Amino acid sequence: MTAAEAPVERVAAAVYRIPTDAPEADGTIAWDSTTMVTVTVTAGGRTGLGASYTAQAAQHLVEQTLAPVVTGRCALDVTAAYQAMHRAVRNIGRPGVAATAISAVDIALWDLKARLLDLPLARLLGVVRTAVPVYGSGGFTTYDDRQLTAQFGGWVHEQGIPRVKMKIGESWGGHVERDLARIRLARQVIGPHAALYVDANGAYQRKQAIRVAQAAAGHDIAWFEEPVSSDDLDGLRQVRDAVLPDVAAGEYGYDLPYFARMIGAGAVDCVQADLTRCGGITEWRNVVAVAAAHGLQVSGHCAPHLHRDVAAATPNLRHLEWFHDHVRIESMLLDGAAAAPDPGGTLAPNLSAPGHGLSLDQDRAQQYRIG
Repeated sequence: MTAAEAPVERVAAAVYRIPTDAPEADGTIAWDSTTMVTVTVTAGGRTGLGASYTAQAAQHLVEQTLAPVVTGRCALDVTAAYQAMHRAVRNIGRPGVAATAISAVDIALWDLKARLLDLPLARLLGVVRTAVPVYGSGGFTTYDDRQLTAQFGGWVHEQGIPRVKMKIGESWGGHVERDLARIRLARQVIGPHAALYVDANGAYQRKQAIRVAQAAAGHDIAWFEEPVSSDDLDGLRQVRDAVLPDVAAGEYGYDLPYFARMIGAGAVDCVQADLTRCGGITEWRNVVAVAAAHGLQVSGHCAPHLHRDVAAATPNLRHLEWFHDHVRIESMLLDGAAAAPDPGGTLAPNLSAPGHGLSLDQDRAQQYRIG
């Protein structure tokens, strides 16, 4: 047996809770911290790292339910490990926390496999692009005009990101006039050439979402994310048929059937998938194949540095979300993560080191550890 064919020896998880740098909210929820669960998987003298932005309960699931079915398997057989994890949560319920736990382990297994084979993860997956487009994402409903101006102006005019996204649908669609005023401000800040995206997080009702899109038509909105709940596939399709911006959703997809239903319903123009929720790299590749079969592109939701390698290997990728919270956390705690994108608003995979090129800085992370 070669070192690359060694069995998985250990699976471990840790939990970190990082306060936000300012109060944050979208159309339907507010938060003041973000919880990250990391997973390490060891075999053949190498260690792979995975993570998910999820609940602390995922740590228990990793260590008590998933680790026993992964440990002892050949570290190269990631798909077999994924299937074993999928079966192990049958009576727990796959969607939700269990899916995020599986995702974190799966990412760690792919990183480990690449390290054992001494390959950059993007090369192992098969690079189709070395520059992955990103869009700046923030513009929280809790931001005042000064904060919104500083964030969007910084992304577009200082960092050169040509597309940005803001939150609307404040208080479940209860403040539409403020939503529209903030859209006007955002367009003034970024100028006429940058793309402006909006995200209602499912806050609006169907016709309300259509009215908002019509009222904002003069500001050239290019992307309308979750105008209504992503559970309302008929409503998404109704809005999609009535508005000019591309309608996007899918960040709450925890398994392949979810995406199949959404795509089959004709509900979206672009499928959002989250590597840290949908089942890691293994299931991501299935999701993008289904999207491609229907002529749709995929956008990676949040966690940009965890997405960058698989994004570089995805032919029908549109872009990744350069989400304020996760960029800040990853640049603080993960060696190999960037605090700003590359010129032109892109993110490049690390092709000079094995694996995804990320490692947790234990000294910096320790102050945030809660489990």
